[in-house]
Amino acid sequence: MKGLVLIALVASAIAAHAQETPPPAAPPPEAPPAAAPSGPPPITVVSGNAGKNYLNISLDALIAVGASTEPDVPSLETGGHDPAQRGFTLQNLELVFDGAVDPYFKGQANIVLQITPEGETTIELEEAFALTTSIPHNLQVKVGQYLTEFGRINPTHPHTWDFVDQPLVSGLMFGGDGMRSVGARLSWLMPVPFYSEFLVGVENANGVTMTSFGSVPGEPQFGRPILPDVVKTLGDMVYVPRWTGSFDIGDTQTMVVGASGAFGPNGTGPDANTEVGGVDLLWKWKSARADKGFPFVKIQAEWMLRNYDAAATPTLPAEVFQDHGAYAQVVWGFKPMWTAGLRLDDTGGDVGDDPLDPQFQPRQRASLEATWYPTEYSKLRAQYSYDRRTGGFEDASSVWLQFEFLLGAHAAHKF
Repeated sequence: MKGLVLIALVASAIAAHAQETPPPAAPPPEAPPAAAPSGPPPITVVSGNAGKNYLNISLDALIAVGASTEPDVPSLETGGHDPAQRGFTLQNLELVFDGAVDPYFKGQANIVLQITPEGETTIELEEAFALTTSIPHNLQVKVGQYLTEFGRINPTHPHTWDFVDQPLVSGLMFGGDGMRSVGARLSWLMPVPFYSEFLVGVENANGVTMTSFGSVPGEPQFGRPILPDVVKTLGDMVYVPRWTGSFDIGDTQTMVVGASGAFGPNGTGPDANTEVGGVDLLWKWKSARADKGFPFVKIQAEWMLRNYDAAATPTLPAEVFQDHGAYAQVVWGFKPMWTAGLRLDDTGGDVGDDPLDPQFQPRQRASLEATWYPTEYSKLRAQYSYDRRTGGFEDASSVWLQFEFLLGAHAAHKF
């Protein structure tokens, strides 16, 4: 909470300063920076039904270079798309296919390639899902493999982040690649005067991207081995409800609030379960006389809590482990195509039965970043981070430089 208060005070001062700066006489149309880049014209394949069936193709690459005082960088960075070593890291090479299936469905698939520190190329199907487009009563169904819609960071791809790496709490709760699985979700846009959306999803509980739940057999979690997952009833699935509300505060400010939950079995025993809850906040101010979407100030924060019911083993009793984490960040778009940001991270709670596992150690991080967008198709970002760690792990300082380039039109992301 202290970090969030500090962020709020800094943002207020920045917003006040920005309002005192004289705006240009005739601002051009708004063009927000790379959070949802429009990109050059897409590579489009059109076939059938008078053009109502089509496919867009795009490619987005993220490359980082830098160093850390911690030689074991993966023990410091919690994300699978974070810098993985001193020197260069190909964080993410994302190939996106999106388009319309017919008047009733649209679809998207994200294929991600990476190069490991050992020089090997990995490829994974990150997302592949279909969305309905014409169900009445403001309802929509998504089905397939997708990033779970929990909070603000987990459903997004690395190129949309405001910092080089993911928040610590994301890695603690959902692992390096975020929480995603095969499933389905129903959303309802409520008929109220403001934006209000309720979603509920059901997903498979097992897999390397479901670390808080079924995870991977044989892998340890809180000192217990994960058992093979067998779906016998609907209770063996993971259920994810979420509510989001958006409110305009005058003509220049918007606030988005959300609450999420994830409930399902974990792999330590037949009656073991996990509960994850979270709340999130986004506040954005943008000048009424903005030039290309600048200046702006954006505050974003998330807080999560996990109860992990670990089953008994021949050598360990049944226990409930509780851990938590949060981050708060402010990003200031101080001139067209330039931003600066501060993020504060904090995680803590029970460390389990392996006190030498850095994943569960209470820790804090402070990160400063500056980003330049030469165009909406590329960006260059510099970041400094300081990690304060416990449990015998030394504090660490890291400096990273990140470059992104985009080919084709990328699928749009939620605000």
